[in-house]
Amino acid sequence: MLVPMNPLVTPAWLASRLQDPSPVILDATLPPVGVTPPVDTRARYLASHIPGAVFFDIDALSDHSTQLPHMLPTAVDFSRSMSALGVGDRMTIVIYEQVGVFSAPRAWWMLRTFGVRDVRILDGSLAAWLDGGFPTQTGDIHRTPADFNAKLNQNVVRDFSEIQQLISDHAQILDARSSGRFAGASPEPRPGISSGHMPGATNVPFTELLEEGRLKPAEKLQGLFAAKGVDLNQPITTTCGSGVTAAVVSLGLEIAGARDVSLYDGSWAEYAQRPEATIEKTS
Repeated sequence: MLVPMNPLVTPAWLASRLQDPSPVILDATLPPVGVTPPVDTRARYLASHIPGAVFFDIDALSDHSTQLPHMLPTAVDFSRSMSALGVGDRMTIVIYEQVGVFSAPRAWWMLRTFGVRDVRILDGSLAAWLDGGFPTQTGDIHRTPADFNAKLNQNVVRDFSEIQQLISDHAQILDARSSGRFAGASPEPRPGISSGHMPGATNVPFTELLEEGRLKPAEKLQGLFAAKGVDLNQPITTTCGSGVTAAVVSLGLEIAGARDVSLYDGSWAEYAQRPEATIEKTS
C-alpha cells in the first residue's frame, strides 16, 4: 500500500502559527473561467483575507513572452517576483484560495517546481477558515523582500515534444478537463480551439476529485484513480486546458501516493493549436 504524503493543513493548524515566526500565507485565487463579468479576486482579497496573507497573482507571475496562458516564467523572473513579495525559498508557505479548489494547486505546483520544499495548502479554502471563526483583515500586505533562488525542476514539466513522445510510448496521461470537452462534444472556452483529446489519454475531470469544496481524502482518491485504471506506481503526466486544473489532479495524485508526476504546462491551449497534433473525439 502506498503511503500518501498530504500537503493539506487545517485552519486550526494555520491559526496556531499566525504569530511570529509564522509561515508565509498566499491568496492564490484565479477568477473562475467563463464568468462574465470576470470576478475581481484581488478586490475580494483586499476586502477580506487571512491575517498577513499576500496576494499571489498567478496571471501576473506567469510568462508574458508567450500567448499561452499561465505558463511558467523563467527562474530568474520568478525569483525576482517572489523576492519582491517577501517570499523566500526556504520559508514554510501556505497557499489558499477564496472558495473551493481550483487555482491554489497551481500556485503549489509552481513553487514546488521552482524548488520550494515546504509548501502547504489550506484545506477547505478561506471558506473553512471563516467557518472556523478565525480572524481576517482588510487591505494590502507588504512584506520585507526575501531571498528566493528559483531552481527549475525540469523533471516535473513537460513540453509539446515530450508529450508527443509520451503519446507514442503509450504513457499515462491524465486530462483534467470536463468529459464533454474531452469527448469533443462540448466547445473549448478559448475561441478557435477544437475540443477532443490526445490519443491514449485518460479523462479525470478535476471536479471528480472534490467533495464539499475540498479534495477527497487519500483513500477515496486512490479508489478514484484505480477505477480509471491509473497505476500510481508508474510515471503519470497531467494536462488540462491551460495547466491550472492539471495541478489539481497532480495534487490529488500526490495525496494518493503517486511519486512520479509531471505536468504538461502548455496543456490543451498549446496542443490543440499545433498542426502536427492528433486530436481524437469520442462523440
